[in-house]
Amino acid sequence: MRCVLNLTALCVSAVCLVAPCLGQAMQSQTPAQAQPQTLTVDAAHIVGPHSATPLNTVGAGRANEGLRADWQSQLSTVQTEIGFHNLRFHGIFHDDMGVYSEDKNGKPIYNFQYVDALYDFLLSRHIRPFVELSFMPGALASGPQTVFWWKGNITPPKDMAKWNALIAAFVTHLKSRYGANEVNHWYFEVWNEPDLHDGFFTGSQADYFNLYKNTVDSIRSVCPHCLVGGPATASGWEADWLAYITKNHVPADFLSTHTYGVVRGSFDGDGTDGTVLDTSPDSIVGRVRGSRERIDHSATPNLQLHYTEWSSSYTATDFIHDQYISAPFILEKLRATSPLAQSMSYWTFTDIFEENSPPKRPFYGGFGLMNLQGIRKPAYFAYKFLAQLGPTDIATTEPANSWATIKPNGSIQVLFWNYTAIAPPSDSDDQIFYKREQPAQPAPATALNLTHIPDGRYNLAVYRTGYKQNDAYTAYLHMGSPDDLSPAQVAQLNHAASGAPTETRTITVKGHSFDQTFPMHQNGTVLVTLTPAQTVPHK
Repeated sequence: MRCVLNLTALCVSAVCLVAPCLGQAMQSQTPAQAQPQTLTVDAAHIVGPHSATPLNTVGAGRANEGLRADWQSQLSTVQTEIGFHNLRFHGIFHDDMGVYSEDKNGKPIYNFQYVDALYDFLLSRHIRPFVELSFMPGALASGPQTVFWWKGNITPPKDMAKWNALIAAFVTHLKSRYGANEVNHWYFEVWNEPDLHDGFFTGSQADYFNLYKNTVDSIRSVCPHCLVGGPATASGWEADWLAYITKNHVPADFLSTHTYGVVRGSFDGDGTDGTVLDTSPDSIVGRVRGSRERIDHSATPNLQLHYTEWSSSYTATDFIHDQYISAPFILEKLRATSPLAQSMSYWTFTDIFEENSPPKRPFYGGFGLMNLQGIRKPAYFAYKFLAQLGPTDIATTEPANSWATIKPNGSIQVLFWNYTAIAPPSDSDDQIFYKREQPAQPAPATALNLTHIPDGRYNLAVYRTGYKQNDAYTAYLHMGSPDDLSPAQVAQLNHAASGAPTETRTITVKGHSFDQTFPMHQNGTVLVTLTPAQTVPHK
């Protein structure tokens, strides 16, 4: 789980808050003085079905963490309020899951009890496993090399025949327990970031391709319709892998890879390396577009594309994950990439995550949508707002930074945001800059104009996240950044990030239109819902 980029830090004059970057035009007219930006939404203009991409898949750290009560409680909340379809994590074969061992004669012993407990829970919460087949069980490992505090073994199998037998036994067990009709909907991804030789796989590219072929052949030998794919890379090998599966007639249903919005940094297995946000508009989006084009121009153009990890940063010590800027960042990137990929799996849903070690503070720059105590971060609300959208897109004049939908009951949802990319100064990084409070600058208001809606009474609700609005991290800073949170402090932060609407009222629509102007600040996000008054509002 890490994308590696080593580029020069970028300061974009139009969005940088550092004084020397400000242009003369911005000095002469502040955003607060600017005219409102009109957002027109035409409820009668159906664009098409709403994309399933944003909520298709989400990530978690490793399998064994999923046996914890607090982890399961947080996932239950996520599924109730958001409802992702698949969950991906490392380590289903790690020794702490007890899957594989050998007797004194070297005969394999399989034990799927912990796997069953975890998968049973996931399915009970209406989320399927996106099965990452990793890492190597100790008894099957060809070497001692590991990654992370929990020591995931990153070596190829010492005996490919035993690996193949493990894969076949594993999938056979899943079919027996859950049924072929269920398991045929699961995704099976071979390994994690094998292109990072010093991070996740000690073998060569040829070794990985051999592992991929053997693994997929073993799956298909017992499950002909199981969905299989790879190469699950950090940043490379896509073209090589596409050529390999074509030349060698190796099955594949999807290409998977990863991307993070970092312009400076390197592999960060212990979370100590500094990272810097990539402020370029094509960050994340350009990477996904490139993958889609490689598939389209390959001999296998019908492959699905799954980004099985993505986020603003690939280290679990980057405080941008905790800041309110994460919400519009997520929405901006998902809006642009949804037509290109079948899933964009946000890394991760929870800060219960132990790659570097068990977390030591309530907020530590962790990947999660929720912190250790289950407090909802601004990033959480980006997904919660997305979950409130309807199944049908309607036309909006600002498709780059808004999403408008309609539901069968006639209710309308309009989600819009201001994303203003702010990079740390050249002598700093995200770990320093985003750890501090980031007061939001004014931005032009949004003048929402809803047209072609039936006249009548509607329940209007407005939800927000931004600076000091569903912004638990800023509230935590104002609390003095305690190393430990008391129950009363947790309750206080949960209240600051309750997700309650900032405005509710009943309106009467006449003339088939509705207009309201919404004040905005940089990196603020707004969801507006109009529900016919005779219908119970969506909560």
